[in-house]
Amino acid sequence: MKLYSYFRSSASYRVRIALALKGLSYEYAAVHLLKGGGQQLASVYRELNPDGLVPTLEDGSHILTQSLSIIEYLDELYPDPPLLPSAPADRAYVRSVALQVACEIHPVNNLRVIQYLKKRLSISDEQKSEWYQHWIDVGFSSLEKRLSSEHRVGDFVYGSAPTIADLSLVPQVWNARRFEIPLNRYPVISRLVENAMQLDAFREAEPTNQPDSEH
Repeated sequence: MKLYSYFRSSASYRVRIALALKGLSYEYAAVHLLKGGGQQLASVYRELNPDGLVPTLEDGSHILTQSLSIIEYLDELYPDPPLLPSAPADRAYVRSVALQVACEIHPVNNLRVIQYLKKRLSISDEQKSEWYQHWIDVGFSSLEKRLSSEHRVGDFVYGSAPTIADLSLVPQVWNARRFEIPLNRYPVISRLVENAMQLDAFREAEPTNQPDSEH
């Protein structure tokens, strides 16, 4: 397998965690999202992924895009350890948390959005930070309230082992910390992420541990 990834990409981070949890080896192909106007926009890469996004997973003749879809693909091929619960209602819960992060919180702070705000609307760095923090706070406030009253929450978003929900949450918290957003108002989220980061797979997948990392 070959993973096209950028070390700071939240979506790539999710897939790296899944690969590490499954114990799967892969070739790491760095796609820098800023150099040269963004290597993901080059024609050679867009032949692979027309959206011009990361990650892309190449598995033999299969070209897979969209992080959550890739994770479920890996989970079906390599079911141990499982990243989704067995009961339909529990699977729906786990997927909904993952989608809440991936579809509601992450997109408005995606690199493409931030670049548009800066280059086309000429917002300042201060305004960019305010934008980022506002949408993190909106999303995390809702998620914190939900998780704090959810009986399925344990050491992880669902029980005692990580699922696709944790794979989505951890990268988003990493990004929030990168932008120095205080997380003291989100004790449940903070606890779940702290528990996840005790596992080797989550630490191995961390942006600072990738071959293209820029410390």
